[in-house]
Amino acid sequence: MKELTELTEKELLSRLAEAGGGREAILFFTPLCGTCKVAERMLQVVEASGQAIPLHKLNINYARELRQRWQVASVPCLVVVEAGEVQAREYAMHGVDFLFNLLKEA
Repeated sequence: MKELTELTEKELLSRLAEAGGGREAILFFTPLCGTCKVAERMLQVVEASGQAIPLHKLNINYARELRQRWQVASVPCLVVVEAGEVQAREYAMHGVDFLFNLLKEA
């Protein structure tokens, strides 16, 4: 399974500005967080299904602006955005089936 694409905050802000309102999901993580690694593995399974919206990851240590704007309190945190606005903020990943349903394309 391929890893989620890690973006910098600047890259993500630029991508969201260019996306024109598409739905995307961003996993806020820290490198030493074991629970974040488990969440990322579950998201890799969802992404491998080929039915998921675009998924990325962002190191919360380097995302001050988005962390504040989107009110991310802890990691792991999966934020689903559409048109640059937060549609969902999940801290408990529950399982692959939960994530698949949350992230499947409409």
